[in-house]
Amino acid sequence: MSKLTKKRVAYFYDEEVGNFYYSMGHPMKPHRVRMAHELVLTYGLYKKMQIFRPHLLSEEEMTRFHADDYIDFLRHVTPDNVEEYGVEMQRYNIGVDCPVFDGLFKFCQMYSGGSVGAAYKLNRGDADIAINWSGGLHHAKRSEASGFCYVNDIVLSILELLRYHQRVVYIDIDIHHGDGVEEAFYTTDRVMTISFHKYGEYFPGTGGVKDIGMDQGKNYSLNFPLRDGIDDDSFESIFKAVLSRVMERYSPGAVVLQCGADSLAGDRLGCFNLSLKGHGACVSFMRSFNVPLLVLGGGGYTVRNVSRCWAHETSLLLDTPLPDEIPNNAFYEYYAPDFNLSITPSNMEDQNTRSYLDNITTYLAQVLKGVSPRPSVQYSKEVHRIELADSNDDDDVSEETLAQRNADNRVDDPREFYEDANDQDKTSSSKPAADKKA
Repeated sequence: MSKLTKKRVAYFYDEEVGNFYYSMGHPMKPHRVRMAHELVLTYGLYKKMQIFRPHLLSEEEMTRFHADDYIDFLRHVTPDNVEEYGVEMQRYNIGVDCPVFDGLFKFCQMYSGGSVGAAYKLNRGDADIAINWSGGLHHAKRSEASGFCYVNDIVLSILELLRYHQRVVYIDIDIHHGDGVEEAFYTTDRVMTISFHKYGEYFPGTGGVKDIGMDQGKNYSLNFPLRDGIDDDSFESIFKAVLSRVMERYSPGAVVLQCGADSLAGDRLGCFNLSLKGHGACVSFMRSFNVPLLVLGGGGYTVRNVSRCWAHETSLLLDTPLPDEIPNNAFYEYYAPDFNLSITPSNMEDQNTRSYLDNITTYLAQVLKGVSPRPSVQYSKEVHRIELADSNDDDDVSEETLAQRNADNRVDDPREFYEDANDQDKTSSSKPAADKKA
């Protein structure tokens, strides 16, 4: 493992993204991104980064992965004309957990534009690390929204990275399985996906340990299914054990890390018991490899903890320790009563026994022995990105089987449909919530 060095960090942020859905009380609550940015400002971290406003990703750029008709639907549907799109609403899984709201397409353009723009900065060598906390929406499929994810910015950014890198590793520490990203690259060895997530009667219900990819992508999808209550020490130990082997065996040219904060203790939809220490250890570990690193947001539904987490991890990427006392800022009252950056784990039982974790770690180590040090595809800067997305072709029987398996396994969490009284982050500006996650 290489020694930490000073790195050039590009940070993508648009204040407007925090305005979408702010007044509707949706659990995704994009204003958590604005809260995290406020901490980045008040802690002075912005002085050590280049800050960019993301460009709006075009419809054409989105269709490098997504189906043309699906993106055309997102561009045209509005709350005023939604009744005219009854058939399309069902076809594209738009509804309770993925509702239509004012500015939906622009919202997609902004967060996906930040992720693709960040990948572009890494490709150009303008930055060593690029951050987009508004990205990381890992559930969206080629022709389907899911879990408040409409456009899969992760897949689009990986496709951008593949223009200049033979191999890309995608890592997901969100409590939910990164099913959309895994499915997109399930049959290719150019991308290795690794997801650490809650498994068993939990959305989206996919990500079993034996789901390791197929065809050319066999052994290039890794899943570490976890039980309730995993703590810092256990999570850090399995993460480092698996990723050490991945980085040694696969030797990627770039890494994408999705930092969903719903794996933290106290998340209203989560059931893990991580503090900032355990969650942040994953970020620091991947930073230490000195490989171009794209860091994205994701889930997280106790917004005061999401903002704490992403501000803390911004500081880790900058190698700049922060004092625990939160400075005065526009959202200061959210951090009552202690007004500290740290998050205290609960006393919940860790149901992940040492033998259980060791057995899965050993199994994944065996899978990695089947990984070729070099992908079978000849590297070329002229690789056409759309070809890598064709694994979702409706005529491909194996992919139809995969999509059906994911649909059959999908599990919805009833806690995601909560009323106003259960909204822990209620403010004078919030209204009743009734939707779901990313």
